[in-house]
Amino acid sequence: MDVPRVPEQRQRPDSSAESEALRFGVLGPVRARRGEEQLSMGSPMQRALLAALLLREGRMATAAELIDALWGEEPPSQALAAVRTYASRLRKVLDPGVLVSESGGYAVRGLAEGALDLAVAQELAAEAEKARGAGDLCHAREVLGRALALWDGEVLAGVPGPYAEAQRVRLEEWRLQLLESRLDMDLEQGCHAEAVSELTALTAAHPLRERLRELLMLALYRSGRQAEALAVYADTRRLLAEELGVDPRPGLRELQQRILQADPGLAEPSAPQAEPAAAPVRPAQLPATVPDFTGRKAFVKELSEVLATAEGRVMAVSALAGIGGVGKTTLAVHVAHQARTSFPDGQLYVDLQGAGSRAAEPETVLGSFLRALGTADSAIPDSLEERAALYRSVLDGRRVLVLLDNAKDAAQVRPLLPGTEGCAALVTSRVRMLDLAGAHLVDLDVMSPDEALSLFTKIVGEERVASEREAALDVVAACGFLPLAIRIAASRLAARRTWTVSVLAAKLADERRRLDELQAGDLAVKATFELGYGQLEPAQARAFRLLGLADGPDISLAAAAAVLDLPVEETEDLLESLVDTSLLESAAPGRYRYHDLVRLYARACAERDEWPPSGRDAAMSRLLDFYLATAAGVYLIERPGDRLVDHLERAEYPGLTFSDRHAAQDWLYSEAVSLLACVRQSARPETIRRAVDVLWAAVDLAESGANSREYEAVAERLREVAREAQEPRAQARALITLAYAHSLTGRFDSADEGAAQAHELATGSQDRLADCWSSNILGVIAMYQSRYEDSELHFTRAVESFRAVGDRSGEASALCNLSRTHLATDRTESAVALAEQGTAMYDDMGHDLKGANGRYALGLALTSSGKLAEATECLQQALRVFQESRQRLWEGMTLFRLAELDLAAGRPAQAAPNAETALTLLRGIGGEWRRGNVLTVLGRALNGIGHLDRAQVCWREALDIFETLGAPEADEVRSLLKPQAVA
Repeated sequence: MDVPRVPEQRQRPDSSAESEALRFGVLGPVRARRGEEQLSMGSPMQRALLAALLLREGRMATAAELIDALWGEEPPSQALAAVRTYASRLRKVLDPGVLVSESGGYAVRGLAEGALDLAVAQELAAEAEKARGAGDLCHAREVLGRALALWDGEVLAGVPGPYAEAQRVRLEEWRLQLLESRLDMDLEQGCHAEAVSELTALTAAHPLRERLRELLMLALYRSGRQAEALAVYADTRRLLAEELGVDPRPGLRELQQRILQADPGLAEPSAPQAEPAAAPVRPAQLPATVPDFTGRKAFVKELSEVLATAEGRVMAVSALAGIGGVGKTTLAVHVAHQARTSFPDGQLYVDLQGAGSRAAEPETVLGSFLRALGTADSAIPDSLEERAALYRSVLDGRRVLVLLDNAKDAAQVRPLLPGTEGCAALVTSRVRMLDLAGAHLVDLDVMSPDEALSLFTKIVGEERVASEREAALDVVAACGFLPLAIRIAASRLAARRTWTVSVLAAKLADERRRLDELQAGDLAVKATFELGYGQLEPAQARAFRLLGLADGPDISLAAAAAVLDLPVEETEDLLESLVDTSLLESAAPGRYRYHDLVRLYARACAERDEWPPSGRDAAMSRLLDFYLATAAGVYLIERPGDRLVDHLERAEYPGLTFSDRHAAQDWLYSEAVSLLACVRQSARPETIRRAVDVLWAAVDLAESGANSREYEAVAERLREVAREAQEPRAQARALITLAYAHSLTGRFDSADEGAAQAHELATGSQDRLADCWSSNILGVIAMYQSRYEDSELHFTRAVESFRAVGDRSGEASALCNLSRTHLATDRTESAVALAEQGTAMYDDMGHDLKGANGRYALGLALTSSGKLAEATECLQQALRVFQESRQRLWEGMTLFRLAELDLAAGRPAQAAPNAETALTLLRGIGGEWRRGNVLTVLGRALNGIGHLDRAQVCWREALDIFETLGAPEADEVRSLLKPQAVA
């Protein structure tokens, strides 16, 4: 691209003067600063003179040239005197020697390096071009983004004269070229979903710029929106014919044909780029190799040779199988580290948890891998097949090693294999993967006696073993030469300096029957763990047993303290001592986890050793209480004055307290998986009431997007258990959480049925708050289904019921919802009043999050009343809170409403990117009904900016959704699709 040349009139200043150096800006209003001081550049004509001099690259400008630059062909009679006056005034403001004059002409010289924003932008653009040429797209994008950020509105804003006008055109064209270059690199890096919104806005602002249209087509196609991509071409062809009488350029026509033919080359960058050194794009996920790795020379050699053949083969796969504790992971990690130099584009690792009851889902693992390889979250598709295809595409042309640890079976592994030349996979599993096509199978046996003794010696120390060699041989033999058993036993000995090797051998000799069982399947692993467990102090053993009872991938220190009923400090000491024994792992600071098999063994120990047996139930009860009390605290800190917490079951064990709303939210979202696992585990008759109340208090998880599906699944389970236990109160509350979850995903019939059952049960069990909530939810569902008479009845009853129990927060919610019904029935004035009343109540209580919901409703009412500026402010305030609170659903819906508002204000170019972003945010949450509404509005916005064919694609997709759902919105969309609607 042609880059505007920079002035060369600069010099490198002394560092002492750098902070006070002059700085000039022309990529916006003409400005000058000295350090932090903004200098006055005088009148527009005076600024025009300064701009003309700054842009002449330090060359002298004659008086005639300056007069022509400022006034063109019709200068005033006193033009020369005016130029001299402007120059004199500028010289007084600027540093001495900056504005110089020679022979009646002028020049700006002696500026510091980087003194002019245009010069900085030019240097950054050159650096970006160099980085792109070297294949470092990430750095090129980042640098180009910094260059584009230097523009501050219109170039030379407010500066008169023909020269300034010519420079404005030139520099705006350059800015667009830079922007196109950056967007092109965005697409090369897989950021197509994010680019659609920006490109939609740019094509609206620059409708005849074909390169932007081409990039938009490609971004849409790679986002799975082929019909819209083709519609962009049709819009462009029609516009060019109408405005210029020409056809699209060959590149655009070629892209259309490739899209029609589903050219595989469009699914990824045309020329794979070398990955930069940044960790997110070149992953290095291998766990640390153990420093005392011992033996296995034959296996190391065999596996290394297989990996060495990865280059030139479709894919090298080695699958290690063996009993638990035999050292599969240790060997695989060691070999992978040795082979790292053969895989310069990165190494991926995952524990597939195949030995547990809930193995890792391949689509979840693929999402994690794609993020590690630099793929943006918004670009990651939903289905397993699409993720696997994208994963293989991202790996094409790279040399990456994938370590799949602890796999359940071949079916779990297949989608995770790279499948491309130069890549390789190492798989470990308890089962031999005979059905994994093309895999090099390795059966890993126990260590030889020499290897086992060597490992034992490395851990315990040469001096202690040398004097008791026979006893040491007895120890490793008693361990069955199983590496994990040897490591545990040796670690216990190494930690106890007063023990001799003979003492340990004697202890192990008492376990002969169990050691014999080491030769038989899973019992071998259990017996190996028994060796370490038997050495624990009583308090350690109790902690080991009880913590293993909790479901979930890990457990926090505070939750562990609740399970053990101990202070946090004492709990931490116990857990860290268990980490030292290798019976527990430190997942992260303050979080702990078991290996799957160790957890099973710990539970077996609890069933066998915990006495009285009620101690197990008591431990899990304390954990449930901890989550109930803490979730209730989070709910209350986000909703001051809300009465829900007063109606929850009482928690006997205390929870955490938080100083502010953000800390509370951090806890809820970081603990979400473990909390939901505990609730699911507590779905038993004796704990069903508390379990349901935890879920109710954690209602934010239903709206977050990340945990919505698991929240709904747990609610379903609680409903079933409550019904079987004939607990009407718990059943009503479970139905409320389930109905709310269904309403968020657009399944209104199911939600209505559940909420109606909840209302009946709540009334029968005299659960007044559940009665209030069920009425409110019934109103919401009726409103969405356009049953406005029903919705008004439900909301009115909800307002009265909340008011009767003194729940002002619930009353405010029902009032804001009632506002929506008034709005839908053309009672705009009362809709505004109701929303203002509800929002004011929220504000009085200090409700930030719920206040955002109130402003959302008020924004809708103000939009309908024509008060668009006030509506915009309300919705923007709500949007900021939803973003801070990580409420993805409401963030997306607020952007959707802002798009509606933009259309009402006649701003379709602004509405389109808002609707595009809403569509991206709502992917996977909110349900098809909401998606249909967003598509309808997006179509209106695209129609408004002349993207007629693409608008039709959006409307047809929306119509398919509404017809499938039987939604009344289908009639509106049909009218939009009529020819006269787009004429």
